[in-house]
Amino acid sequence: MPKIEANPRGIPKAPFVEKVEEFCAIGEADATLRSFQEMIAKYKYMQTSLEGRKKSLESKLPEITKTLELVQFMNAKSQAATDQGASPEPLNTHYELSDTLWANAKVDLTDKVNLWLGANVMLEYSLEEAEALLTTKRDAARTTLKQVDEDLEYLREQITTMEVNTARVYNWDVKNRRQTAPTKA
Repeated sequence: MPKIEANPRGIPKAPFVEKVEEFCAIGEADATLRSFQEMIAKYKYMQTSLEGRKKSLESKLPEITKTLELVQFMNAKSQAATDQGASPEPLNTHYELSDTLWANAKVDLTDKVNLWLGANVMLEYSLEEAEALLTTKRDAARTTLKQVDEDLEYLREQITTMEVNTARVYNWDVKNRRQTAPTKA
């Protein structure tokens, strides 16, 4: 069984048809064109799926980064106060309650934070644990986003290859039909 070439995440490589006449038997061009169109459709489906995943990651990454920066800020304030032997001063902040509603608050700095993990789950972490978790999540999101970008580029190349193959087979078929058709005088 021949090994099918693929990228690191398993997307198969599109074959390039060097010699169309060897690839297609006489009268088999229609079946070949249908299989090429099917492959293009599969690649485009994968592309659409990856574009949705990319959009999701791009929307989550700033939120993770912003939360990480806040936890680091709280940790630094808490450490500075501890180093001076005092309790941390309350933090005055202006935060968003909803899309159009903002409120002022005085927040006492503690050594714990609550993080939304998704699916209506919130857990309490120490500042150090929260920073480690958010750093891991941010790095994983960046890595995944980079891989998705690579996969999208790879898919664009494969779609282009299949479109070129389709055009070459179609042109070969037209040329072949003209040569085999009886000439009219």
